[in-house]
Amino acid sequence: MTDPLGEALHQLRLSGTLYCRTDLTAPWGIAVPELDDCLALVVVTAGSCRLEIDGSDPIHLAAGSLTLLPHGTPHVFRSGPDVPADPLFELPVEMLSDCYELLRHGGGGELTQVTYGVLRFDNAAGDRLARQLPPVLHMDGWDADDAGWLNSTLRLIAREAQELRPGGETVLTRLADVLVIQAIRAWLAGAPEARQGWLAALRDEHVGRALAAIHRAPGRDWSLVSLAREAGMSRSAFAERFTALVGEPAMRYLADWRMQSARTHLHATTEPLSAVARRFGYQSEAAFGRAFKRTFGVSPGSLRP
Repeated sequence: MTDPLGEALHQLRLSGTLYCRTDLTAPWGIAVPELDDCLALVVVTAGSCRLEIDGSDPIHLAAGSLTLLPHGTPHVFRSGPDVPADPLFELPVEMLSDCYELLRHGGGGELTQVTYGVLRFDNAAGDRLARQLPPVLHMDGWDADDAGWLNSTLRLIAREAQELRPGGETVLTRLADVLVIQAIRAWLAGAPEARQGWLAALRDEHVGRALAAIHRAPGRDWSLVSLAREAGMSRSAFAERFTALVGEPAMRYLADWRMQSARTHLHATTEPLSAVARRFGYQSEAAFGRAFKRTFGVSPGSLRP
């Protein structure tokens, strides 16, 4: 029996664009600007701070907490209420490697240490999932009896951030994958909004089967009839149910999934464009190029590594 939601989670891939270890001494405040198409991962390893996002109540982040900001929304960290916040990119940092930096900032008082990661979903599954995630996912871990996985992973990421031994960036990237996916799984298990839209469609007995088929083989010559057959429904009933759950018609979803998957593939391969076109269901490189530029505003060749 297929598990379309489990398969979608299995496809999640993240790339780390930046990791920053911070040593912050009160009073301090940092304003983080919008991070386009990125997810922020915040792990407090010592001390505590406030997280502020416009339109929401402040969140207290204690040592051992994990917080995800899935949409790159501007936010502010402070040691306490009303402390002025300095723009992040105006603060001096020590570059430890191409994607790892150390930030020391503050007035010399109580110490707070935070490991901050900026990550990006690398596939269509992540892009779709991110659209449904709330502005903030927050979990307190070190003192939770039922969160052994979070406790151990947070302690390990704190150790790697402190020492940055050989291979430490790779370890941090893998740990960040685990933290993000586990936090999303916890949200999926308990949030009412996780049973709406695309996520509800994945859980649906019929539409979920069709979605899983598209995800496994986006380049297959799908039609509304063949997708309805996968779902075990009539063509008209399937079309209506798919649109009601997913929010767009099945063939439009297929076209979008192909384009998103092709973009990810192009970033990671030197395969000829004609082969990429066939891989994602296009009979000619020209047709693929037109569809790609219509979707993303650039030619597929511009994304080659």
